[in-house]
Amino acid sequence: MPVVVKTALLLKALGSAGREGLSTADAARGTGLARPTAHRLLTALADEGYADRDATHGRWRLGPELYLLGLAAASLYDVTAHARDILQHLAEESGESAFLSARRGNETVCLTEIEGSFPLRSHVLHEGIRLPLGVASAGLAILSHLPVREIDAYLSGIDLTKSWGRSHSRRGVRERIAETRHNGYAVNPGLLVEGSWGIGAAVFDASGNPRWALSLTGVQTRFGERRIPRLGRLLLDAAHALSKRVEGL
Repeated sequence: MPVVVKTALLLKALGSAGREGLSTADAARGTGLARPTAHRLLTALADEGYADRDATHGRWRLGPELYLLGLAAASLYDVTAHARDILQHLAEESGESAFLSARRGNETVCLTEIEGSFPLRSHVLHEGIRLPLGVASAGLAILSHLPVREIDAYLSGIDLTKSWGRSHSRRGVRERIAETRHNGYAVNPGLLVEGSWGIGAAVFDASGNPRWALSLTGVQTRFGERRIPRLGRLLLDAAHALSKRVEGL
C-alpha cells in the first residue's frame, strides 16, 4: 500500500474520531496498519502540523494545518453555507437533530449538524464521522440513487457485516435500497445503535448525481409509522430545495 494511501487512511480515522481522538493502537487497528507504521506516520504528520497529540493522554487528533487547508478548499466544495437555513428549518419543524452529509468515495462524511428541540437525542452522528454507504440513513439514501451497476459493484466488493452486523448483509441492504427507491427517502430503524433511528434524503448535483444527503435522527419513539412519512416528505422537500441551490457546485 503506498505511503500516501496509509497517510490518508490515518487522517480519515482521526477525522471520524472527532475531539476524543485516537490512541496509536486504535489508529492502527482502525486502518489495518501495523502499530509501528501508524506511529511513525502520525509522528510525521504531527511534525508538519497535520496531526496533534495530547500530551496528557497520548491521543491523536487532527492538526491545525488541516483547518487552514480546509478554509482554502471550502470555497470550492463547501455546501454548508447553502444548507444552514434548510437544516435549521428541518430541526425546528421536526424537533429532531438535522445533519448534512457528503459522499466521499464509498463513504459519507458528516459535514454539519443542528440540534433539535426534543430533549432526548441520538448521538450516533457527529461532525466528521465517516460511515460506509448503505449503513446510516444518509449513506443509504445516496447509495439507493446510484446507477444499478454502481450499486452492484459496491455491494459485491464489500462485506458490511464484519463491522455492522448481520442486518447489513447484501440481501438486507438491497431490501432497504428497494424501499428507499420506492419511498424516495431512506430509513435506518435502529441498525447502528438500538433505539436510535434515522431518516435521510439524497441531494443531487446538476448532473443528477447524489453527492450529499440530509438526515434527521432521534429516538425510536419519535419515529412511529404515522410520523415517518411526514418526516420523509419534510426531508424530500428540503433536499429538493438544496439540490436547486447547489446545482453549480
